[in-house]
Amino acid sequence: MPIIQIPPIEEIETISIPLPTAEVPFYTPLVIPPSDLRATEQIQIQTDTSIDNYEIDAKATEGTSTKPSTQPGMRTVNLFSTNVEIPLPETEILITATTTAVASVAAALTATAVFNWVVKIMKPVIKTTWKKIRGKKRTKT
Repeated sequence: MPIIQIPPIEEIETISIPLPTAEVPFYTPLVIPPSDLRATEQIQIQTDTSIDNYEIDAKATEGTSTKPSTQPGMRTVNLFSTNVEIPLPETEILITATTTAVASVAAALTATAVFNWVVKIMKPVIKTTWKKIRGKKRTKT
């Protein structure tokens, strides 16, 4: 039996690769309130009484109403157990919007059903017609 000489194993040096790092970009969001933002009655407004050496009378601002003005055709609804008023459109506008939404959903569902029915009916007709056309072309060649 032949004997195979295996050479001695040399030590293989490994390469040290550092773990990758990444600098993740970040930013501090800038909050810009809308220009028509007003506090509700429940929130106490904290004001600095010495802005640019002018005194602000805090008692004079207490009597002013901070309720947003409602547009014509809008009514307000009080939320249960709170003093928050929510503007709500008139009944005619709500009925019109609801009717439009129901009609569009009904039309979409009806169109889907009709389209599926047409596909089910026309699929065998198209397959048969296609086979006849392909059969005529193959016999000509």
